[in-house]
Amino acid sequence: MTARILVVDDIPANVRLLEVRLLAEYFEVLTATNGPDAIETCENGKVDVVLLDVMMPDMDGFEVCRRLKSDPATSHIPVVMITALDQVSDRVRGLEAGADDFLTKPVNDLQLMTRVKSLVRLKSLTDELRLRASTTRNIGIEELLSRNFASEDTTPKVLLIDERKSSVERIQKMLRDRADLDVSSDPHAGFFQAAETSYECVMISTAFADFDPLRLCSQLRSLDRTRFVPIILLAEEGEEERIIRGLELGINDYLMRPIDQQELTARLGTQVRRKRYNDQLRASVTQTIEMAVTDGLTGLHNRRYLDSHLQTLFDRAVARRRPLSVMITDLDRFKAINDAHGHDGGDEVLREFARRLRKNVRGIDLACRFGGEEFVVVMPDTEGAVAEKVAERIRAEIAQAPFAIGQDGKTIEVTVSVGVSSVLKGVDTVAALMKRADLALYEAKSGGRNRVVAKAA
Repeated sequence: MTARILVVDDIPANVRLLEVRLLAEYFEVLTATNGPDAIETCENGKVDVVLLDVMMPDMDGFEVCRRLKSDPATSHIPVVMITALDQVSDRVRGLEAGADDFLTKPVNDLQLMTRVKSLVRLKSLTDELRLRASTTRNIGIEELLSRNFASEDTTPKVLLIDERKSSVERIQKMLRDRADLDVSSDPHAGFFQAAETSYECVMISTAFADFDPLRLCSQLRSLDRTRFVPIILLAEEGEEERIIRGLELGINDYLMRPIDQQELTARLGTQVRRKRYNDQLRASVTQTIEMAVTDGLTGLHNRRYLDSHLQTLFDRAVARRRPLSVMITDLDRFKAINDAHGHDGGDEVLREFARRLRKNVRGIDLACRFGGEEFVVVMPDTEGAVAEKVAERIRAEIAQAPFAIGQDGKTIEVTVSVGVSSVLKGVDTVAALMKRADLALYEAKSGGRNRVVAKAA
């Protein structure tokens, strides 16, 4: 996991200490020694998380956080306030300023890294939604991006999965009037309950006698309906390894027992607020751009969207020195399919191909219908060798199962040729990237079809 972290502190020794810890985890680190510089860096740079000291001269951390969160251009950047203050009133003040999390000095390494990694993961999701929205600015979506989505003043619906009655009673008391809390004492039943109800957060205890709580976390992350529901792990002292593994599986946060009421409500509020922001953004983006940038036949993005969004993804990959790969697919002898089965039959093949394509790529990948029987998949953070394996998997999936045509259950064999290319180190352009993929596709077609060819340069 790579990300750009801004460390803000007026004491150089504190900055250096955090910088060393973050660099050891391969994060890119930016620094600022005062509030105005921090705000300017966030406005001008691609910052993923801000680690913000509270006690600074002239402009303290609370004011810096307040200004960042009030500006639509920076309000989505997670802010972790680092403070020697450990009073409940200080945490409440930070929440009111918009802070996403708190750490108390001296900062524990486990807490620092787990909090940062969790927020980086959430920021990545928000970035993708905002990026896709900005791609469609030509159809009037600037208003969407300028909105500072506020959490609705409604009680969040939360599920607690915990088999210990005493623990449940304590948490129920802590969250009285703060959450609409459902409880499941059985992890299997809790999983189905989470899948069938629209919860804004699921809290999972680690203290099960005969069940691995991380298996439940993994199941929730693998199910479409619960993939984006925040998960908070309620852990015991000494469970650091389990917490780290949980964060790798996709939990959003954790609390150590004995649980502090203020910390519980603060962290729950943070997760609910961020989920509501992303839910609203996702819904608005979907509603606004669906007709303009979606291919009506396959449901994938269309070429209009690809032409503008690919450049954005390319620029981001180059700026952050991250890999990016592209594949172009072409259905073999598609004209013959149209001639033999009519355009209705051809449309059925295209729809089924799009379904299989979507099933074999990640959510962050951009799958588009390029035109006719050609499709393009853009894969951020993907090296060429990995992209080639994905392309081979798609090719095999198409070839191994016939396509159904018409109402009578008739099937036909379909194959696909694929060309793959990746962003080159040094000087490269979107046009050159696509040209290499197109040449690779031509080689696949001329070399016998039903093949994958990759162009390194």
